[in-house]
Formats: sequence, structure tokens, C-alpha cells
Amino acid sequence: MNNQLDFYLTAEQECNYLDKQSQNVFLDPTVAPSIIEYQKLLELGFRRSGSNVYRPHCSKCNSCLSIRVDVANFSPRTSQKRCLKKNQDIYYQATISKFSQEHFDLYIKYLNSRHLGDGMDDSTEKDYMNFLGCSWGMTEFIEFRLKEDDKLVSVAVTDVVNNALSSVYTFFDIEPEYHKRSLGVFCILSQIEYAKSKNLDWVYLGYWIKENQKMSYKNQYKPAQVLFDNQWLSLDNFM
Repeated sequence: MNNQLDFYLTAEQECNYLDKQSQNVFLDPTVAPSIIEYQKLLELGFRRSGSNVYRPHCSKCNSCLSIRVDVANFSPRTSQKRCLKKNQDIYYQATISKFSQEHFDLYIKYLNSRHLGDGMDDSTEKDYMNFLGCSWGMTEFIEFRLKEDDKLVSVAVTDVVNNALSSVYTFFDIEPEYHKRSLGVFCILSQIEYAKSKNLDWVYLGYWIKENQKMSYKNQYKPAQVLFDNQWLSLDNFM
């Protein structure tokens, strides 16, 4: 990597996932990494929020482990096969990362259901693009639409590097008629399929936290590796 990249450490703050204090190390936000540099940062456990690249750096905790799925060797489990079958009437397509009112409306609908009252549900169009967009990366907004009427039911914001996809954020329709579809699961399975079609090695899913139910679900996508003590190791070692 470029030796000129600088990193900074945040002050301690309340952890969003565990009853602890947390800190992040982040890349100088005035510097735009190249795709090669961003790929290396992913391999070092970083991820992106907006144009900011960061990773947890907590002095007394190492619960947040970067996780990536082995694309070539992935095989859906029985429940995932059922999910794929339920959603055979949905197709996906990658679009460029620009503002779309249709995407934004679905995003707000999702936040009002999943994040009501936590500060995200009053997001503006600018907040939306600042959170999901990126001025320097290769980002795609993968649309999921019903084949019958082309209705948008989900969007998976995904970064593309030379050997991997990195899942940034996914939002989907929360109407009762879609609950049984498990759209969140379907989007991850589709990203793995998409990566395979592009001959990529990995799909990064952010951080796996065994002790947190909202983050532990990622162990359902195997084989996978987690980054521990600067080494990528089989997830099975941590189950």
C-alpha cells in the first residue's frame, strides 16, 4: 500500500453491539484510496461507511471479527435453498451508485420499520448518499425486483474490488407479504452468486460478533473465514 496513508484513532464511546466501550481506527478521510489499497484494507479487516474506511480497535475487546465467505466453495444449506426457491420470481441487476428516488423511498420505509427512533429514521437524501455512496470506490446498488411487475423489493449496496465484493448495507420491503421471503438472506445468497459469476474469491460481510444476535447470523454462510490476530482463519474454529 501507499506509505503515505495515515490513520487515526477515535476516542472511546459506547459500543453499538456490546455493553462495552469501543474505539475505531480510521483512514485519513481527506485521502481517497485506490481500488488496490481498498482491497488491501478489506484484507486487513477494514470496511466502509460513506467515504470513511475504519475498523474496530478496542484495547480490551476483540469480539468484532471481519468475516468473508469463500465464494468458490460455498454451498447453500437446506434452509437457504428454500429461501432461493421462495424467491425464484425475483431477479437482480447491478446499477451505478447514484441517487434514486425509488431506492430512497424504500430505504426510508425500511428505516421506519427497523430503526424507528434511533436517529436514522429522519435521514435526508444527503444523509442517505453520505452513508451509502462513495466518491472514490467502485460501488454498485444491486436492485432486486419482482419479475411479474418489476417492483423494487430490495437494494444491496455493494463495493467491488479485484478479488471480492464487500457488502456495505442492505435494505428491503418490510410489508407483511414479504416476511416469509427472508429477503435479507436472499440478498446475501445473491451477492455470493454474483461474486461467483464474476470469478471473485470472497464476499465480505462486515463484522461477525458471536455474542450479539444481530451480528452472529453471518455464521450461516460457510465456508467462511474470520480475521483474528491478523490471520484469516476458518470460522469453524470460533463456533
